[in-house]
Amino acid sequence: MAVQSQAIDDFVYAFTCCLHALGGVPVQVVSDNLKTAITRADRYEPTINHVLLDMANHYGFAVMPARVRKPRDKALVEDQVKLIYHRVYARIRKQTFHSLSELNAAIKKHVTAHNQTRMQRYPYTREERFLSVEKPCLKPLPDTAFEIKYYIKMKVSTNNHIYLGRDKHYYSVPYQWIGWNVKVAYTRTMVWIYADGQQPVTHLRSFGPDPYTTNKNHLCSAHQHYLNRSPEYYINLAKSKTPVLGELFECLFKDSSRPPEQLYKSCDGMLHLHRKTEAGLFERACHLAIAERQLSYGFLKKVIENKALTDYSSALRAKPLPKHENVRGAEYYAKQLELHF
Repeated sequence: MAVQSQAIDDFVYAFTCCLHALGGVPVQVVSDNLKTAITRADRYEPTINHVLLDMANHYGFAVMPARVRKPRDKALVEDQVKLIYHRVYARIRKQTFHSLSELNAAIKKHVTAHNQTRMQRYPYTREERFLSVEKPCLKPLPDTAFEIKYYIKMKVSTNNHIYLGRDKHYYSVPYQWIGWNVKVAYTRTMVWIYADGQQPVTHLRSFGPDPYTTNKNHLCSAHQHYLNRSPEYYINLAKSKTPVLGELFECLFKDSSRPPEQLYKSCDGMLHLHRKTEAGLFERACHLAIAERQLSYGFLKKVIENKALTDYSSALRAKPLPKHENVRGAEYYAKQLELHF
């Protein structure tokens, strides 16, 4: 089977296709020592790639790496590689393929023919041998296909969430974990968050427009336990910087239907803008945000970057067109209309 690369995603995908094509799971799999499968080769205690280990646990087979530079550990496979080159790749080497699916269709056709060709030394084909002797020994496939788990370590933020940068999305954890280092595992559909000695937190992986997935039972405010962060903390901090920022924060927490923990990052962003922006421009931007009820870090940042004023009439006043011989006025189009009729 042809795949895009030897990366772990493609390797596991091809391996999964192999098991489903066989229609069962072997007791053990003998792997070569490619880095995608074996992280560190060792005769007695090899280190298996954790993704392949997850797959082995999911399907229920053991991974037995071949010894380095010992071809006899996989002699039958080495012989099959030579035959596949002769009976498959040699027959398609002069053809041009425009997609992987097209290439794999040609490979499958010749592999099937190879498996259905009677062997020289035996009165049966490879396919007949597999169906009569080997397939009954396979364990059944699980109900669900394997999904690759990705792992990352991160620190829980003061807003009760961890931030999965790959999705630009926040997932909530219990407020007791604030400041802890946690391990995050995620697949295409699920997210698991682990802390030492604690029950893991599970979320459905989200790709929607809302950047937060929150279980309200995780939040500080739901337990009347605010630690070092609360709406009052941010409002008082903003008022100590400038009164208009304090007013903006009050409107933000009052008008929003979202839990306060989901607004803390926006508050942090606005405080950061205050530190690096000229005072007069920042206050005008805050007044505009309050007047337009655009109470977000993103709006405030755009106003400051564009140096917009507190009213739209002056901010968006159109510049007059320059005088130029190619600029056509209303008189030109009136004449064209008369000629048309």
